[in-house]
Amino acid sequence: MPPRIAVVLKGYPRLSETFIAQEIRALELRGFELCIFSLRRPYDPATHPIHAEIEAPVYYLPEYVHDDVARVLRAFLRNVWKPGFWKALGYFLRDLWRDPTRNRMRRFAQAQVLAREAPATVRHYYTHFMHTPASVSYYAAMISHRSWSISAHAKDIWTIPAWEIREKLRSADWAVTCTAANDCYLSQLGGEARVELLYHGLDFSRFDQPHLDASLRDGSTTESAVRLISVGRAVDKKGYEYLLPALAALPQTLHWRFVHIGGGELLPQLQHQAKELGIDSRIEWLGALPQTEVLARYRDADLFVLPSKISDDGDRDGLPNVLMEAQSQQLACLSTRVSGIPELVIHAETGWLVEQKDSSALAQALETLMREPELRQRLGQAGFERVRRHFSMDRGIDTLAERLRQSLARD
Repeated sequence: MPPRIAVVLKGYPRLSETFIAQEIRALELRGFELCIFSLRRPYDPATHPIHAEIEAPVYYLPEYVHDDVARVLRAFLRNVWKPGFWKALGYFLRDLWRDPTRNRMRRFAQAQVLAREAPATVRHYYTHFMHTPASVSYYAAMISHRSWSISAHAKDIWTIPAWEIREKLRSADWAVTCTAANDCYLSQLGGEARVELLYHGLDFSRFDQPHLDASLRDGSTTESAVRLISVGRAVDKKGYEYLLPALAALPQTLHWRFVHIGGGELLPQLQHQAKELGIDSRIEWLGALPQTEVLARYRDADLFVLPSKISDDGDRDGLPNVLMEAQSQQLACLSTRVSGIPELVIHAETGWLVEQKDSSALAQALETLMREPELRQRLGQAGFERVRRHFSMDRGIDTLAERLRQSLARD
């Protein structure tokens, strides 16, 4: 059967968006015929195993108009005869007046190509992220007279103006989002009927049941050095610039090693900061890794740390999948009270939470958890039980599948 749903993404495939790949594959296994439209070509050096399982064909839109002027022009000449084009043009010009940027113009150009090149059998655009990808689907849906929907996450919600969110929610069939904090904010702007909380969850069939011996490492000697790990891109909202001083503030007699997994533009800056703090010899920067290698590193660690924060521009994490992944391996987690993280990690019960941007609190929590392996074991076991009980992917995929079927039935 030809594709009936086009999944619109900012970039595909991406190592940092495992949750999207697992969702696409789960929808395929439930019988949906999909194709993928990506606004960017991949730039990660590797992919996850699940990407090889996905059967949907992938189309890449021109990231910039100058990348393929002829392709954009062909789309324009085909679309200009469609009644929906003039409606979309009017909305675009109004948006451009409020947001006079090249990025806004690029979105309309990409929408032209999407509207022209999506297979004729496609009846619905399902779009991840409310900012740029949703703008492309928003205009393309008007041009091609197709329905569309949104899956909203983190930065895409908190860094765009309220007027843009309202108008996209009014235009879309429906929207889902991955944290209760997001749901509350979006519902206030767009009406409760249009937004639904839908945790990503994990596909536990892809995660081996952990068979871990309880680590008794307490940092008292070099041989018992506590193994810390964090997985996350080196970007501002991850808050790593607060973690490094916390590590430097730990007592000299407390032995530890720290592994960071992830790419990101701030990586050189963080490495320089670690050197200035005199802790670079204890840190291993591994860059981005496939999920199989990440899981192996979880199993070798004693404590997972993610010092997330709200950036000055409003950007923040939603509910980081890496926290769920770490908990799935019975790994105790230390994080911050930001966005949806407290929805997963209950302080002192299923993990440990401190306030954001507080290196002193981080250092104190690190020392406590490093010196008390029995506490880490209790938190890791409780976190494992909670993530298995409440954050399975299946429940969310069932809801998403029903929403998509309803949209297809209306067309």
